Formats: sequence, C-alpha cells, structure tokens
Amino acid sequence: MSTRERRRRELAEREQLFLDKAQELIRQDGLLGLQMSRIAQSCDYAIGTLYQHFASKEDLLVALATRSCLSRAELFERAARWDGPTRDRMLAVALADLLILREQPEHFRLAQFVWTDVVWGAASAESRRRALEASAPLAAVVDGIVVEARRRGDLPGNVTLAPAAMTIGPWAMCLGMYTLAQQEGLLDHRQTGNPYRLLLVHVQYLLNGYGWQPLFDPADDRAFDALLERVCAAVFGPACDPHSTSATSLLQDLLHGQA
Repeated sequence: MSTRERRRRELAEREQLFLDKAQELIRQDGLLGLQMSRIAQSCDYAIGTLYQHFASKEDLLVALATRSCLSRAELFERAARWDGPTRDRMLAVALADLLILREQPEHFRLAQFVWTDVVWGAASAESRRRALEASAPLAAVVDGIVVEARRRGDLPGNVTLAPAAMTIGPWAMCLGMYTLAQQEGLLDHRQTGNPYRLLLVHVQYLLNGYGWQPLFDPADDRAFDALLERVCAAVFGPACDPHSTSATSLLQDLLHGQA
C-alpha cells in the first residue's frame, strides 16, 4: 500500500470515528447539546484536527445525515426493484421507509434538524452537494417505478408530471406524517388511529388520484390488511432477512391499529 493510499485510509477512518462519536453524543445529550470540542476530546484529538475534516458543526451534521441516508439504500432498492406490480412497489417503498423509521428513529430526527435553514443554510456548498449526491440513487430507484408504470400502461397518459415531480407527493406525505406522529399531543389517536396506517391509506388515495392501475379502495379494511400482508411477506418476509422481525412487528401494529 502506497503512502498516499495509507494516508487516505487513515483520514477516512478518522472521519468515521468523529461521526460515530457525534452520533453517540447526540443519543446521549440531544442534537442541541452537541459540541465540536466535546467530539474532539472524546476521540482524543485536538479540535483543530476535527475542523480539518468538518469546517463547521453544520457540515458535520450534514455529513452525519448523509451517512444515515446511505444506510437506507438497501431497503429502498429492495422495495423498488421487487418484481411486483408497480403500484404495490410504491407501497413497498413507503413500508421500507416506515421500517427504517422504526429501526433508526434517530435518523429521522437528525434529518428533520439538518433540513432546517439554520443547519442546511449554514452548511458549506460542498457538504450540501455531497448530501444531495448521496441521496440521488435512492430517488432514482423510486422515480424508476413511475417510468416503468408508464411503460406498462399502469399510469394513464394524461398524467404529465415528471417522475421526480410525481414521487415527491408520497414523499411529502411521509415526511409530514412522521413529523406529526413524532410530536406528542399533535395527533389524537382516538380519532386518527395508527398514524402510519393512516399515512398508507392516504398514499392509496393519492395513487388513485393519479389513476394508477389497478385502482384500490382504501376504505375496504379487509382488502387493505390483505394488501399489507402480501407486500410485507413478498418484500421483507424471508426468515433469513435481518429486517424480518422488525417488519413483522411493524405489520402487526399496522393491522391492529397500534401507534
């Protein structure tokens, strides 16, 4: 291994060390309590060394959110590339997102904070570019479902939205519901039931609005339960799947209305 390659590996390992420690401190003290000096001290490095990797705390937070985004790729790609009906694949993507939310709740909280102007707006252009570049493959596999739906004739020709413009609808629904559901007291579960099941119902109504075939009646609870069970089993069900236990738990909560 050349000196240059060794140096590059050492820098990468040190950067991951800083991010790991930052994530640990966020779990321990919360996002607002994160301090660059404490990250450096906890890693036994001078704070100047930390700033060689991240020019600001905002850049570090964006990098941390970017790393979390990459950890979602496997589940998203599995859902999007599943060999099922294109409409059911959109549901599978939404279920994958819920599964990630359940397994990694800190990811969503971090993303919420990072996308605010106080962080995203203060981060460097380069860190924002890297974050957007990292998320592009996730967006591409979901947009690809729309492309295939049009090719198969599942989407009517009068829907002229670009794939990225169409998939932003379900994405906005997911982000909005996650925000409401995560804040205690904003939703009355006696009226809404399980907010994540309600989200998936809304997604079905949206897909009906697009005219995405075959149309589905989200008000038919039995049919909806059967749809959820079928998609979960097909995409996340094998016993060898490390996510299968979480997927089974998520499905039971969705079926039985638990929040």
